[in-house]
Amino acid sequence: VLASGAVEVQPSINPAAVGDTVTLFLSPSTTLKSGSWAVRESLILTWFGDQQAVFPSHNGRASVNVLTGALTLSSVTVADSGVYVVQSSDPQLKANASITVLEPISNVTLRANQTNLMEFNSSAVVACSVSSGSSPSFLWMNGSSEVTASERVQLTDGNSTLTIVNVTRYDQEPFRCHVFNPVSNGTSDPVNFTISYGPDNMALTVNGQNITSFSVGSNLTMLCSAQSNPPAQLQWAFRGELVNVTGPLLELFSISKNQSGPYSCLAFNNHTNTNSNITTHIVIAESLSGSEQQAVNVWLLPLLLLVGFPFLLPG
Repeated sequence: VLASGAVEVQPSINPAAVGDTVTLFLSPSTTLKSGSWAVRESLILTWFGDQQAVFPSHNGRASVNVLTGALTLSSVTVADSGVYVVQSSDPQLKANASITVLEPISNVTLRANQTNLMEFNSSAVVACSVSSGSSPSFLWMNGSSEVTASERVQLTDGNSTLTIVNVTRYDQEPFRCHVFNPVSNGTSDPVNFTISYGPDNMALTVNGQNITSFSVGSNLTMLCSAQSNPPAQLQWAFRGELVNVTGPLLELFSISKNQSGPYSCLAFNNHTNTNSNITTHIVIAESLSGSEQQAVNVWLLPLLLLVGFPFLLPG
């Protein structure tokens, strides 16, 4: 007779995935001349000597090693989860172990309420789901970074739903949902947001330098840039009047004194219906010494300058 607790049942896999083969071993190994296995008080099989009888519920899926009493279950299902009990009268013993069978994760998909968004004015809601999978856990990735909850980011429905309130341009990296359980995992295809923003953070350089004083006869190339999606429409103005030049470059050749004054770059985004501008003051003199050259003096064009530029205003 074996003392109570002297023999333990150890599963070969736990938890197991649907379709796995699981063997319940006795430890330490023990020679059993007869016995039975049951799950949730329902008999699976019995054996005596080298003869075994499998009950209909497990016919074709269960077998026992008649020497060691080890039970093998093939093609397990979620319904095979439970406490398995082995009993023997020769020698006398009773032991049990619990196994859990889980459905693998499959077909992780994302569904977004919308993907074309406006910076600071739109919220994104993305739901992650699986076709099958027991006890799924959800993890969100933005590019290579894990998404965590914050003032703007909400994770709800067991982390399966991601909400980004008042999106910004920095939310444009692809979002993916990673779903896992103890036996498997899966990752969705990415969802990408197109976020309209700007124009803002404008910059204006002249001949690639921060200098605004030049000699008569010089050639000038002014370069204007703005952060904007979609790219902003750019228009140039001189002394508050539009010139017939669009795009990021304004080129002046063999300049004269009467071309001194404020040059403005005006930017307009027709998706955000927003405009912005930047101005630099150019000084053109007969000749300049190095000490007379001035540092760039750039500032935003006063709002009043917009009057007279109807193309910048929403129609």
